[in-house]
Amino acid sequence: MSDVVRVEELCRTFRTGAIEVQAVRGVSFSIEEGAMVAIMGPSGSGKTTLMNMLGCLDRPTGGHYFLGGDDVAKKSDDALAAIRNRRIGFIFQNYNLLPALNALENVELPLVYRGMAAGERHLVATQVLAEVGLGELISFRPYELSGGQQQRVGIARALAGKPNLLLADEPTGNLDSASGEEILNLFLALNAAGRTVIIVTHDEQVALHCERIIRLKDGAVLSDRPVAADSRRMRGDLGTRAVVQ
Repeated sequence: MSDVVRVEELCRTFRTGAIEVQAVRGVSFSIEEGAMVAIMGPSGSGKTTLMNMLGCLDRPTGGHYFLGGDDVAKKSDDALAAIRNRRIGFIFQNYNLLPALNALENVELPLVYRGMAAGERHLVATQVLAEVGLGELISFRPYELSGGQQQRVGIARALAGKPNLLLADEPTGNLDSASGEEILNLFLALNAAGRTVIIVTHDEQVALHCERIIRLKDGAVLSDRPVAADSRRMRGDLGTRAVVQ
């Protein structure tokens, strides 16, 4: 399989006056198409800075970042915005839903920015909401939904543009254990259908749902190892879940 993500000697340095902080230092790894990978590390490890670069929200100060074989590290701001809209699906800890919009309208929003016609984006948003189990709740606003349901809207929004990569930042961090398990099983089903998923987390139990864990410390890769099959948590019945193909 081809690599969806490849980083080579990736660095990010922040400067404030005479003070220089190396948040990410010489990180290299690749993630194949269809993989499900956790990036772990404590506070200050560089995982948030790395996530921002993988999501094209920030630029490296050194090294290379290849997304689907395309070196995106030095692209223009407009090009990076297009990449974020078309090639990366973001899922956030705080859901990042607009409270004035209902579930359908929240899922449609990135398709509006893409210039998709109203009828087409309505159809796409309706389909992906049904596929994450919210087909009956498309007119509900975020305050009418549980945390797990709000996160499903967030996942549907990420899926609507059919991205190459799903990038999830602490996706279960605001959920109770049962809702969190449901969301992780949804990610597993999406991955089983061929989606490439990166989960950035500090939670070992979340990471154990993935097939591989990249651990960071002080801005560098501490370890990069597969998760042993007998160490993984129960992955649920993937065959019963409807997912975006």
